[in-house]
Amino acid sequence: MVNTVFATYGRSPSNGMRQEQACVIDSEPAHPKPVLRNAFLSVKGAFIGAALISLLINVLMLTGPLFMLQIYDRVLSSGSVPTLLTLSIIVLTLYALYGLLELIRGRIFTRISQKIDNHLTSIAYKTSNNLALNRGETSRDVRPTQDLDNIRTFLGGNGPASLFDLPWMPFYLGIIYLFSSTLGAVALTGALMICVLIGLNEILSRHPSKETSFATQSRLSAIEEGRRNAEAIQAMGLATVFADIWHRKNTRFLNTARRGSDVTFFFGTSIKTLRFILQSAMLAVGAWLVIQQEITAGVMIAASIMTGRAVAPVESAVGNWRSLLSARQSIKTLSEYLMHQDGATEKIKLALPNKSFDVHQLAAGVPDLSKPIIRSVTFSLKAGDGLGVIGPSGSGKSTLARALVGAARQFAGTVRFDGAGLTQWDEDRYGDFIGYLPQSVQLFDGTIAQNISRFKDDAQSESIVEASQMAGIHDFITSLPDGYNTKFISSGSLLSAGQRQRVAIARAVFGCPFLVVLDEPNSNLDAAGDTALTNTIKSLRERGSVVVVVAHRPCAISAVNTVLCLQNGEVTALGPKKETMGQLLSTINKEATG
Repeated sequence: MVNTVFATYGRSPSNGMRQEQACVIDSEPAHPKPVLRNAFLSVKGAFIGAALISLLINVLMLTGPLFMLQIYDRVLSSGSVPTLLTLSIIVLTLYALYGLLELIRGRIFTRISQKIDNHLTSIAYKTSNNLALNRGETSRDVRPTQDLDNIRTFLGGNGPASLFDLPWMPFYLGIIYLFSSTLGAVALTGALMICVLIGLNEILSRHPSKETSFATQSRLSAIEEGRRNAEAIQAMGLATVFADIWHRKNTRFLNTARRGSDVTFFFGTSIKTLRFILQSAMLAVGAWLVIQQEITAGVMIAASIMTGRAVAPVESAVGNWRSLLSARQSIKTLSEYLMHQDGATEKIKLALPNKSFDVHQLAAGVPDLSKPIIRSVTFSLKAGDGLGVIGPSGSGKSTLARALVGAARQFAGTVRFDGAGLTQWDEDRYGDFIGYLPQSVQLFDGTIAQNISRFKDDAQSESIVEASQMAGIHDFITSLPDGYNTKFISSGSLLSAGQRQRVAIARAVFGCPFLVVLDEPNSNLDAAGDTALTNTIKSLRERGSVVVVVAHRPCAISAVNTVLCLQNGEVTALGPKKETMGQLLSTINKEATG
């Protein structure tokens, strides 16, 4: 009969309470700061240094043309060997300096990329997790850490050097014009044609690049989904089905990547061909001018070399165009998702709660739905209280559990610890007063001790052992060859489902937090596990913790003193366990006999 209460009973109250719009758990900073821009501003000095070095490099690149000019117009005409040796020594020194500056510039860009990565890596990782938490399935193809990888890869490659050299094209064209206005006009015409090709390349490659990015993300998601559900795929004979799904996504990726590559290769080849034509045209026009005795042979050779140098950064930039577009798209995406991540004001360090836990008019749901799953949930608990949450499947019990610890989307209402909202504490301190067991048990790669201690470096062995004893898993852990140092792999089968659940319970109660929320804590436990769970809840309450237990089986709430019943997301019963369960049973009996 009690099982019937857990599975079927539900009745909506008519309390008519007004919803409170103070979303305490999910608050946004009042003055958001552009995190990505700040990261680039932190390396502003390095970029300025790279720009100054680029200036020297491009000035030194005149060494070759001027050397050729001197060889043709001075050395060959005079036959002076000492002049040739002197010029050679000067050129050798200048080229050595050029090589050193190129090396320094490359190292600068490498360190810029690493510094930006170090500046953003933690917040990108947290944002990745928060997106999954706050946006659900809509964020599955958004990977801030991969976007950061794209930015780092581009900044650490040859692309930035090409971009820093591009502005020097007019410099070389100007020198050619000083040599000869005719040669300058030819070089300028070729440069304008190349600029047109660059513009077309930018316009025509933008869409394929974006499509390739989306196809890549979808392809990665298919791989992760297959690995995550490998057992179900094998057991239900779905290998061919999912292989076909993978084939379609991979084909889409290859097609979009091919279109993007075709565009890039076309314009890259076109610009290279145009560069060859332009250099040959410079030689042809220069030869004509030499015949007309308007310029010397040295000027002709020097102008041709400088023309090649002027357009070389353009060719290099087009070769790196795909990585440039990928980095630019990643910067845009990161700017959007990191905009509000660094704007929170510094929080006053509050004492950890130890008195009360209050929920008022709470409305919460999942990110993928625009309407809340639970509505107008209100209750108050004191230190040492235990609350059992019951109701039929789909009534919102797990959503309530997630909302209590700040892991669900909150539409309205307040959740307060000793009168203060959860966001008044730094996120890194949540674990000091909150313990949580999700309905889907999740452990992490690492030792069993690390999983229990939540990977805290300063965790005491006594606290780890105490938590495992409370969860009734200590004897099993010590029976393993490496005991608490046994390595656990999240995708492996070292532990059974029940053993994983006990380890997760030990993690939830580690440090005896003030609030412990257990969602279906006995779903994989046997009779001995149920007994250990009851003892764990009693022990937590005796130490002053507030324990909230979501359950389908009645034995899970045998150690609580209060019961809350949910039906269709609303509270239909709330009060002392004995009285509330009696009322529910009485109502069910009346409905059954009526």
